[in-house]
Amino acid sequence: MQNKDIKALKDPMGAAILDYFKNGRAAKLRVFSSQFDEDEIPVEELFREYEQMPYLEKMALGLSRGQILDVGAGSGCHSLALQKMGKSATAIDISPLAVSVMRERGLDARQVDLFDESFTGNYDTILMLMNGSGIIGTIDNMPKFFSRMRQLLAPDGFILMDSSDLKYLYEDEDGSFEIDLAADYYGQLDYRMQYKNIKGEVFDWLYIDFQTLSYHAGQNGFKAELVAEGEHYDYLAKLSLS
Repeated sequence: MQNKDIKALKDPMGAAILDYFKNGRAAKLRVFSSQFDEDEIPVEELFREYEQMPYLEKMALGLSRGQILDVGAGSGCHSLALQKMGKSATAIDISPLAVSVMRERGLDARQVDLFDESFTGNYDTILMLMNGSGIIGTIDNMPKFFSRMRQLLAPDGFILMDSSDLKYLYEDEDGSFEIDLAADYYGQLDYRMQYKNIKGEVFDWLYIDFQTLSYHAGQNGFKAELVAEGEHYDYLAKLSLS
């Protein structure tokens, strides 16, 4: 069995995307975490059109310019929306099945790990949407992330990233927040996905509040701008070299 086939066997997200693309429907894409109860990702939402996208995503697409890198592109919905706006993007994802679907949809898609330094470029806009901060994994990875962004950004380039502040999960009835500051950062989660009998590996995923993001950006030679806030502790940030 080829290495690509082995990867596909552990690619639940890609399998769900492929099923929906081929058949117009998919089974449950299940999500497990040691911190929370089992959840589900509605696969049809991965194929949403521009009109169905949240306000923050629409804003990010509108601000995107020049050479665009769509990170963690999934089914390619954002790259397709950019295409309809007369813009073009390189879409990357670690899922071999998702990449095959994006290519069938007419996109420039590549199977790439963002942190693989053999992948190079000079991008004016790096898009990280659908809680794009998740790809960073943990707070400890912040220096590595910003170092990688420095390698991929054009001199006047910027990152457009959305995320959420999970503090609402720790809100008491009186409006105060009970967060253990001595523990790991409360936005660090571990996830594992399953689609039908295809089980993925456990991976780290980071939700980060804007103040913490801004602090780490400053520590690594970047500046963070709060572009807009959503309806439920979510936001869109613009990160650029300071």
